[in-house]
Amino acid sequence: MSDGSRPAPAHGTAQSESAAGRSAVVVGGGLAGITAALALADAGVRVTLLEGRPRLGGLAFSFQRGELTVDNGQHVYLRCCTAYRWFLDRIQGAALAPLQDRLDVPVVDVTKPEGRRLGRLRRDPLPVPLHLGRSLAAYPHLSLAERAAVGRAALALKGLDLADPALDTQDFGSWLAAHGQSARAVEALWDLVGVATLNAVAGDASLGLAAMVFKTGLLSDPGAADIGWARVPLGELHDRLARKALDSAGVRTEVRTRVTSVSTNENGTWSVQVPGERLETDAVVLAVPQRDTHDLLPPGALDAPEQLLGIGTAPILNVHVVYDRRVLARPFFAALGTPVQWVFDRTDASGLLRGGPEGPPYKGGGGRRAGQYLALSQSAAQDEIDLPVAELRERYLPELERLIPGTRGAEVLDFFVTRERTATFAPTPGVGRLRPGARTKAPGLYLAGAWTATGWPATMESAVRSGVSAADAALSALGRPRPRHLFEIEEAA
Repeated sequence: MSDGSRPAPAHGTAQSESAAGRSAVVVGGGLAGITAALALADAGVRVTLLEGRPRLGGLAFSFQRGELTVDNGQHVYLRCCTAYRWFLDRIQGAALAPLQDRLDVPVVDVTKPEGRRLGRLRRDPLPVPLHLGRSLAAYPHLSLAERAAVGRAALALKGLDLADPALDTQDFGSWLAAHGQSARAVEALWDLVGVATLNAVAGDASLGLAAMVFKTGLLSDPGAADIGWARVPLGELHDRLARKALDSAGVRTEVRTRVTSVSTNENGTWSVQVPGERLETDAVVLAVPQRDTHDLLPPGALDAPEQLLGIGTAPILNVHVVYDRRVLARPFFAALGTPVQWVFDRTDASGLLRGGPEGPPYKGGGGRRAGQYLALSQSAAQDEIDLPVAELRERYLPELERLIPGTRGAEVLDFFVTRERTATFAPTPGVGRLRPGARTKAPGLYLAGAWTATGWPATMESAVRSGVSAADAALSALGRPRPRHLFEIEEAA
């Protein structure tokens, strides 16, 4: 990049000539930044997207490990995630991350005798709350009394007002206990869902965020909790297809470009400094983690910028195992009575068997042929995130043998872990008052990121919603019409 300063241009021909003089720089190429850039460009704004990493996608990305294409962590979304679904449509990737026809979650309790371990959480084509009635009534991992108590708690949860700020001051675990939920019910149902979506156990989670998850996912629409996940590597969606969409929209995308400062100019425009270049622009969207945002904020942009540092983080650990044969028939399952939380089959998405069973041997297995690649997603992993790989191997391989009979005669060809120490913001009680909205007190400066005040926990849905909010605020200030398709998110919700 050249020295000096210049406007932030956009390549391509998609930009409207009427956008002359209206430009924006988006700092951060995760889902929030990509969304903001696309939304702005769709409205005719000339956009430059700057990302410090060599790829787009933020913390939902892929990398190569020999012949494997590995996702850093397993990501899923629900049918109620209307913003992320819009994002998939916008980058033409919806067919690569399809939804279940109907919610169906196998739940294996390893403490029960073999043959009696499997339960299922699934829905019927009935109105809420009857859609889950038969599944709950037959759920073998709770007693009859516990199932009845869960039903009463669900109705009480449905009655909570998500706009009540008092919910943010309470923890979900205490609320569950006050509504008759046993420790077993919390483990076998509430935390089964909550830990995966909130990245915290019930006792550490804001009641406001937990209520939002359960009301929206399980108690709003019969199909709201149907699960979708990528059948291809995340990098195919969030990097390759996202970059293709950005290019088509005329966005100038620069990776390996770290922003060092953001400042206002006397004429009301903005300067964004990167090594060797200063970009002049009408608006800036900061779509980076809260601590990076704090460091880049100019004075006076927020009343209490130190609150950003009060938004904690929570880790997620992923354990990856490659076996020499096929050991699991279902695409995923959740587990009880074991440290294992969720297990996903990543064989096809990783390209492990590309070329068929007679293809080249798995290099990570010393030339031996591989059969299946499983990934364990371990949320709220504060106690394990820094454990050595050898210790994690000793911990999890025996647990998989307890859970999956097919692993007992199988050979492990590869075992490795991926760690995201700051995977999400911590959804602790009181975090809601710390999360800022998209607008700042500095005209032309906007914030995006799953950690901002979207009302959602730290999910891909929250990230995309934040990008839409930041773009909407910027377009209003720039006098640009909001693209009609952005309303689809709110209407679907």
